[in-house]
Amino acid sequence: MKNLLALLLVSAFTMAPAAAEEKAPATKKVCVDAQGKDGKPVIDPKTKKPKQECKEVKVHKKHEGTKPEDVKKK
Repeated sequence: MKNLLALLLVSAFTMAPAAAEEKAPATKKVCVDAQGKDGKPVIDPKTKKPKQECKEVKVHKKHEGTKPEDVKKK
């Protein structure tokens, strides 16, 4: 009986971290050219290219819905 309880406790603790790793949200990197106060892109003097501001954004799934048919128009 004690062995069974010990086995259940060990399995509970090993399954919890594995489930947490799978639920990480999907992200993608989005970059936009930086603009100065005058609205023009800021140019990096070393590379002669526009500076970029990048951030990580979560990706959400879009759910498709159906139009309700029994709704009465007013």
